[in-house]
Parts: sequence; C-alpha cells; structure tokens
Amino acid sequence: MDALDRLLGVMARLRDPEKGCPWDVEQTFETVAPYTLEEAYEVDDAIQRGDRAGLRDELGDLLFQVVFHARMAEEEGSFDFEAVARSICEKMESRHPHVFGDAVVADAAEQTKRWDEHKARERRERGEEARGALDGVTLGLPALLRAQKLGRRAARAGFDWAHVKDVMEKLREELDELTAEVDAQARGDAGAAARIEEELGDLLFVATGVAERFGLSAESALRGANAKFERRFGAMEAILQSERLEAASADAEQWLELWARAKKQVG
Repeated sequence: MDALDRLLGVMARLRDPEKGCPWDVEQTFETVAPYTLEEAYEVDDAIQRGDRAGLRDELGDLLFQVVFHARMAEEEGSFDFEAVARSICEKMESRHPHVFGDAVVADAAEQTKRWDEHKARERRERGEEARGALDGVTLGLPALLRAQKLGRRAARAGFDWAHVKDVMEKLREELDELTAEVDAQARGDAGAAARIEEELGDLLFVATGVAERFGLSAESALRGANAKFERRFGAMEAILQSERLEAASADAEQWLELWARAKKQVG
C-alpha cells in the first residue's frame, strides 16, 4: 500500500491549485477520458506483444488514469479512490458467491449465466426498470468489439445460429449482397453507394459471429491481420529499395509479384 499511497499523494500534488502542474489542474473528466481509453489500448498492445516490462508500465499508466478520475471526483465531493476500491471489492464478492460464499457453479459457462443474473438482481434492487438483452453495451467500444458483444448478448437470450455452417452460410449471403451492390454501382446506380456501406456493415457484423463461434476475438483477429499486413508491406518496400525501384512506378502486376515474394520472406 505504500506505493499506492505515494501515487495518491503524487496525484494530489499535481492537482494542487497553487503548487500543482498547470496542465493537470485544468483537466476535467471529459478531457482525461480519451487518455484513459488510449492507455487501455496500450495495455492490450503490450499483452499482444508479450512485453511484460511494457505491460507493467502500461498498467501503471492505466492505474494513474483511475487515480486521476478519482481525484477529480473527490475534489467535487462525489467520491474518492477508497470508495472506488471498496465498490469494486463489494461487487466482485457479491458476484462470486461460489468463491466468497457457499454457492457452487459447474463451469465458466454457468458462471457467465450467474453473472448476468447477479447484474439483473442488482439493477432490480436499485429500482431500475427491466432492461433489454442488448441494453448497456457501451457505445464507446470499438465497433468490431461492440458488434461481437451485441451478438453474444443476443445469443444468451436465445437468438443464435444452430450450427457453425449456418453462420458461414450467412457470411456468404452477406458477401453476395455486397457484391450485388458493387455491381449495381458499376452500372451507374446512384443509390448503390449507401447500400454498399450498409451491406459491408452487415458482412462485418456476421464476421464477428464467426469469431464468437470459435471462441475468438474478432478485434484481436483483425489486429493480427493488421500486423501481418504491416509486416508484408514493409518487406515489399525493402524489396523495392534493394532493387532500386520506385513504388509509384510499380503497376498492379508488379505489386502482386512483390506481395508473393514478401509472403515467402516474412510469412
């Protein structure tokens, strides 16, 4: 706790109206929020790279964001860091009666169901109205991540494909619909552009369902594809440089040849 007390003291000093840091003093919940999101993504990035030293540092940055928000709330008289810690402790103990009480759960799937039941009961106890299965999925999530979470919620409510092959068939159906709109635009259909966007969205949404079926994260899968593309494109640039070629002068066929060579080099 010494390190945590020190961190809380550092934050208090930074926010001191007279002797603190001018930048820190003028921040608000709204201005700090983007940094909080950024730090959360950097934590994820360190995990994906297997960088434990980096993860330690990024977790510290994220913890600092929590302390920052708690300090601003304390200054306005809403709550303090201790209240934040106490609240999450109480929530975790309440939602894990099989750990902190006498309840028994068979496996992780049953615990997930119990978790949702606990959340629903807590809302009732707070006097909140019953909510739909999809209510409360944060709008600020990346669209791909939110899509998968919406699909997961719908599946828990019973709206789901029976088999993986059904999801794949739906994916092919959405691709066919997108292709039809692309063809319509090529024929001069002025309204096709908006429909292409809509069909592309449908295709991406169903793709997250494929990920869910295999217990994968669509967000992580796309992140991996991004990294692979960056790796291969960098290899193509290296080839161009080594052969003293200009990227701007390469035609489509040359780029395809470069891509094939890059795949062999870097996978």
